[in-house]
Amino acid sequence: MSIPSSLLASESITFEGAIELTQSLLSLIEADQLLQGDIEQAVRSLVKTQNGARGFFVTYLTDDRQEADRPSPGVVEALRSAPEIVAELLVKNLAMSAAMVVYHSRHQSEEKAAGSARVQKRSRNLIQILQMPACQTIASQMLESLQNANGEYEDFFQRWGYDNEQKLAIGSAVRSAIG
Repeated sequence: MSIPSSLLASESITFEGAIELTQSLLSLIEADQLLQGDIEQAVRSLVKTQNGARGFFVTYLTDDRQEADRPSPGVVEALRSAPEIVAELLVKNLAMSAAMVVYHSRHQSEEKAAGSARVQKRSRNLIQILQMPACQTIASQMLESLQNANGEYEDFFQRWGYDNEQKLAIGSAVRSAIG
């Protein structure tokens, strides 16, 4: 069986288009209707562009199905195909979800806090499975920015307005992901 072209992202895919494609892909994976090679080809087509990768991760990491808790070999190999895009998005997803656990817990939104904790766990798991040097580099830069209040990721922390408690949670999450 050849993969349907409807499961392959074009270079010009939009963020919204990538979300829709990933939802379709996850449904087929759940129904066991794709071979690992097909999964790899579809995910590889998504993560080769920024919009595709962002749409993939926002869907894959937040989805209620269990697929992202046990990434398939096809997903893992596809993610390794685009380390420069994948690494930054994974580390940022880890950081943002750690900060959102704190935020939602403060506001007694336990369901949202649990959703953010799931994204954090899935992001950490992928970082550990992939073992990409780019993840280590970005994580180290992020930790340096947290420690020195400047550097590569200080603008990222400023843009999202993270407070000290959130930054502590981010540091803890990032350190646990890279060992």
